[in-house]
Amino acid sequence: MSESRRPEPERLHQELSAVWGNPPGWRGRLSVVNHSTLGLRFMATGLVFFLLGGVLAMLVRSQLALPGQAFMAPEIYHQVVTMHGTVMMFLFAIPMLEGLAIYLIPKMIGTRDLACPRLTAFGYWCYLFGGIILFASLLLEMAPDSGWFMYTPLSSGEFSPGPGSDFWLLGITFVEISALSAGVELTVSILRTRAPGMALHRMPLFAWYILAMALMIVVGFPPLILGSVLLELERAAGMPFFTVAGGGDPILWQHLFWLFGHPEVYIIFLPAAGIVSTLIPVFAGRPIVGYGWVVAAVVITGFISFGLWVHHMFTVGIPQLAQAFFSAASMLVAVPTAIQVFVWLATLWLGRPRMTLPMLWVSGFLVIFVCGGLTGVMLALVPFNWQVHDTHFVVAHLHYVLVGGMLFPLVAGAYYWLPLVTGRMPSERLGRLGFWLTFLGFNLTFLIMHWTGLLGMPRRIYTYDTAMGWDLYNLISSIGGFMMAAGIAAVLLDLVLHGRYGRTATRNPWGADSLEWSLAMPPANYNFASLPRVESRHPLWEAPTLGDEIARGEHARPGAPHGRRELLGGEALTGRVREVIHLPGNSLLPLYAALCLAVVCVSLLVRLYPLALLGLAGAGVLLLRWSWENGGHPRAAPLVHDEPEDPPLHSRTADGPGRWTMGVALLADGAFFLSLLFGWFYLWTVSPEWQMPEQSPLSLPLLVGAGGAFTLGAVWLERRLRVLRAGEDSGLAAALFSIAALGGLHLLLGAALLWRAELAPTASAHDAVLLVALLYALAHGLLAGVLTLLQGRRATLGYVSARLPFEPGVVALLWRYHLGAYWILVAALGLLPRLIGGGA
Repeated sequence: MSESRRPEPERLHQELSAVWGNPPGWRGRLSVVNHSTLGLRFMATGLVFFLLGGVLAMLVRSQLALPGQAFMAPEIYHQVVTMHGTVMMFLFAIPMLEGLAIYLIPKMIGTRDLACPRLTAFGYWCYLFGGIILFASLLLEMAPDSGWFMYTPLSSGEFSPGPGSDFWLLGITFVEISALSAGVELTVSILRTRAPGMALHRMPLFAWYILAMALMIVVGFPPLILGSVLLELERAAGMPFFTVAGGGDPILWQHLFWLFGHPEVYIIFLPAAGIVSTLIPVFAGRPIVGYGWVVAAVVITGFISFGLWVHHMFTVGIPQLAQAFFSAASMLVAVPTAIQVFVWLATLWLGRPRMTLPMLWVSGFLVIFVCGGLTGVMLALVPFNWQVHDTHFVVAHLHYVLVGGMLFPLVAGAYYWLPLVTGRMPSERLGRLGFWLTFLGFNLTFLIMHWTGLLGMPRRIYTYDTAMGWDLYNLISSIGGFMMAAGIAAVLLDLVLHGRYGRTATRNPWGADSLEWSLAMPPANYNFASLPRVESRHPLWEAPTLGDEIARGEHARPGAPHGRRELLGGEALTGRVREVIHLPGNSLLPLYAALCLAVVCVSLLVRLYPLALLGLAGAGVLLLRWSWENGGHPRAAPLVHDEPEDPPLHSRTADGPGRWTMGVALLADGAFFLSLLFGWFYLWTVSPEWQMPEQSPLSLPLLVGAGGAFTLGAVWLERRLRVLRAGEDSGLAAALFSIAALGGLHLLLGAALLWRAELAPTASAHDAVLLVALLYALAHGLLAGVLTLLQGRRATLGYVSARLPFEPGVVALLWRYHLGAYWILVAALGLLPRLIGGGA
């Protein structure tokens, strides 16, 4: 931009603040969609849940400190233990790390916000309401008491007749909607909104870790959502998915849970390791050794983590060959983890480390996590696993890996980025006191628990006899637990006091290399006054004045001259600019949609099913309303002149972020679908009471007819897309209405298929799985038809045309997905049983 046309910095700031600022008042605060505000809300809410979970942990340690105590009644104790694990795993660890990523990622990759800001807001409200619903169960003394992994049949209706398990299943599903929203959002934002020139090989390592975490969430969380849905259907409607007598199998729950549960360990570890990989080069004063090796290790860890779930199930009677395979995989995952540890050590060895407060916490992490990794390799050995399974040894290992591997780096990151958020420096004295109390208290608590585990102390026991010889060890563990709590209290006190008494931080006080430190402290809502070009992994080390250049508007898209929230969209691999992404502004729709889903959850808890259906319908209407003023809608991105823009607005292209968002969301949908197929084939081949009827209840003509109608619609839609992208839009609306009608025919034939099947889902797991699969297909057919119908209406209004070709391509992805999923269901549920069983 020439000197004469460059806006003044003050005017630039005012222009951007008017467009990107958070509105005042309580109504305005509820409508905020800005990533910085929402990221801080995620972390603040996660911190509250962490403190509540910590109180529960202290109650447990108080109960176990001495033998024969009756500090808590047994039923309350089991609720407290279950809720402690649930809160820490689901309401603290994942949301806290997602909140950190939501806050930091746009700042680190050189953009102004995430690609789908309303999705971020929706995720936050789902997290908040789901957490409140789940924690309310403890206040009502109706909390789940079957362990945080809710093993069946203990969590089934026969052994847990109260609402405790329902609170867990519905609350966790609600929270996982939030996690999936953030996973989709972060994936698309990292791939499509990086600064110009920031190719993947120049991306900050933290962004690589978050990308891996987000994709693992997208693939790893749907199996647990499916398991929760099936278990709730069993409890509420009597469908015997996990009941042997009805053809189910309780071990299916373990498979579905650990298909989620073991990747979750690395979902928690990888962002924490990303903090370590970010901090060590800064305080070593040199680039990290082996950038490519770290990226490879992150990717390999993500892949291998999905092949480890059975090592939690070595004692359930699985075949020895499977035990050998999963034992080897469990040891193999230590290799990419060790690569990262050696890279960190080599960077410190070759640099000049400064033992600052953040580095003190990183050092504690290295010690604790390596110890936890070693015990993990021990547990991968099947004979040893048999001996210590379900003892305090496993509890100690879990805490060494998760607390050492997540909490210590998280606190290190908090101290590191605190000056960016508040503009003030933390207290060295309080911070070091908090570290040593936490480090010593942690090891005193959980190192001792390895010994009690080896002495045979089971996990989740209410009390014990003094003759067992566990007295002294448990007392020491409890003292260590309270010492650790004092350390956390010191850290929290430091965080509270530093905002008032901390000394003012200078710009980039640590001498860091990444883009977030080029911003004002605290950053403005828009982050960057102009969007920088980045052609280095260490932009601030190579251009220390980059922050001043950005603030003066010397880089791309300075200000907000069009009155829109604008980002630059780039190619996923190279970062080359392709379009201008225009974002929606503040909205209450995410809050209202989340409230409707909260009504659904509460209604299901109290068995008010009509109200639940009403809430679900309300959420659907609100989400469709949310999508209406988007894409080519004039309120989404009005053209300020008749000339085409260069680069074009994303709604004037055929491949904007909405298409990528739909693609990543369908990846999660596919993981849910594959988990359902896994459950079908698992019960078919493993359950001792599974009964395949001699004649399939599914009408083959109706199956094929419904699939044929949808196939015809999908092929027609693809042809119209090609014509539209070639610049021809005559007859577009009529074609879209006709395609929607074919979707409606598919839906009618599918409903007739379900009606004629006359399934008995409460008597047979076979029929129960068929019912869920058919409802899954009908729901996707309904969504595809409705969205296409809306596209036809938008075409008549001029929101979709040859000039605005973006939206039909997004809907086409859903048609392609459902087309493939439907025919797979036809093969698995309709044809294969006939071929194998000989049924008509």
